[in-house]
Amino acid sequence: ADQAQKEKTKAAQDFVPIKEVRGGVIILKDGTLVGSMLASSVNFALKSGPEQEAILAQFQAFLNSLDFTVQFFVQSRRLDIRPYIALLEERLKAQNEDLMKIQVSEYIDFIKNFTQRANIMSKHFFVIVPYSPPIVDITKEVQTRIFGKASLSARDKNIGFEEQRTQLEQRMGVVEQGLVRCGVRTAPLG
Repeated sequence: ADQAQKEKTKAAQDFVPIKEVRGGVIILKDGTLVGSMLASSVNFALKSGPEQEAILAQFQAFLNSLDFTVQFFVQSRRLDIRPYIALLEERLKAQNEDLMKIQVSEYIDFIKNFTQRANIMSKHFFVIVPYSPPIVDITKEVQTRIFGKASLSARDKNIGFEEQRTQLEQRMGVVEQGLVRCGVRTAPLG
């Protein structure tokens, strides 16, 4: 049974393409670096017609200016109001006035009924920016002739990672600037 569990765990790890997370950057098994950013939203429906057109034109210009891929990911979850209800119930118990107890109790009932009917959702917006370093195929023989050693040292690998991370951060900066022009703020995730 223990061996079967190890095989299931190994299979799950093989399914996830992530090799490691280092310095706030996701490194995939194929060597691609991935940066993720949390993005704010724009209440498009509340904007006037000309404002909506300007936002769309700016977003179109932003997308057309990119020479690399990006992913937009929206996470929608039903809002869990249980902690808020628990807080209200604690305040209800702490109330000494009967009128306040009645009002807090009615407010709790209102919140419970409203959230059940309205299906309140919380939404989070993410932007995923990848960077695939250029593939250089150097055989060990050529590497030895050029560099005088058969493999890259840990220091050389770290320098390579820092250079690649800089490239990724530049891409993330381009995405951030383009989205700010559309009224969307971003923050990098660690």
